Amino acid sequence: MIQVILHAMGARTREAALISAAGVFAGVLAATCSGAPPDRAKVVLLGTGTPIPDPVASGPAAAVVVNEQAYLFDAGPGVVRQAQAAAEKFRLAALDATNLTRLFITHLHSDHTLGYPDIMLTPWVIGRLPPLEVYGPMGTAAMTDRLKEAYAADIKIRSDGAEGLGRRPLDVRVHEISQPGGVYRDANVTVRALNVRHGSWPQAFGYAIDAAGRSIVISGDTAPSEEITKACRACDLLIHEVYSDDRFKIVFGRERGAYHSTFHTSTTELAEIAAKAKPKLLVLYHQLYFGPRDQVDLEKEIRRTYSGNVVNGRDLTVY
Repeated sequence: MIQVILHAMGARTREAALISAAGVFAGVLAATCSGAPPDRAKVVLLGTGTPIPDPVASGPAAAVVVNEQAYLFDAGPGVVRQAQAAAEKFRLAALDATNLTRLFITHLHSDHTLGYPDIMLTPWVIGRLPPLEVYGPMGTAAMTDRLKEAYAADIKIRSDGAEGLGRRPLDVRVHEISQPGGVYRDANVTVRALNVRHGSWPQAFGYAIDAAGRSIVISGDTAPSEEITKACRACDLLIHEVYSDDRFKIVFGRERGAYHSTFHTSTTELAEIAAKAKPKLLVLYHQLYFGPRDQVDLEKEIRRTYSGNVVNGRDLTVY
């Protein structure tokens, strides 16, 4: 039948029809070969900083985005505005402020939680409808209650006053983690809390996330931890805190640096961890330079003893 139709056409018309048919066939073939895969999980660094008020590094926060849902890990200062910036930069609607509904907290240090009231309140004020689901260590519920008390006047005026937000009340649901292990699962991700050692904190967690076929480990703040090494096991991404060992020796020396060596992981130690864990990509965040940023090369320090892929994470980058 196709041959009969083409025979009845003029030469140029036949040529155009064949080109068009070939294009359609190629498109169908490409779609078939691709298998229409689900959205690949993306990791967006929203903040890579520390308590030091560095203008180019917001407070620690990372987002795993898959199938139009964002999962936030930690809430450093500026987190909501950074999420909105990422939403616009990478065209990820999941990071629009009103879509921020999942938060996992590693520990309750202020630099990891100063953005928590921002996540609670700002998206609610501008239209978030679902509840905010929060997972964190013991003490997260008390912090949440105290924050609601601190902002009680604001919440009351916005709810009962002319803004009329009472029709969608501020709904924050806290799930405290009593012990490491599986803490969350839905159609997109599985999240496990990892017990890590962060100085004198009774609880501090890293997180292992399986998302759309990608394995991601986020260390949180930690001294070198065997739990992180075990959880990675050739994971796709290991996002790990770090401080400069070179500058540490110059600024502190071993005798005066007990705080940082107890609470955090040096470049030398992280190179050892990565050599054992073998991530496909090691991403440095929560970086402590102990000197001018442009005079400290964390990647170079890592590469002295680690031959794998490593990148020094920056705010508003995606992996």
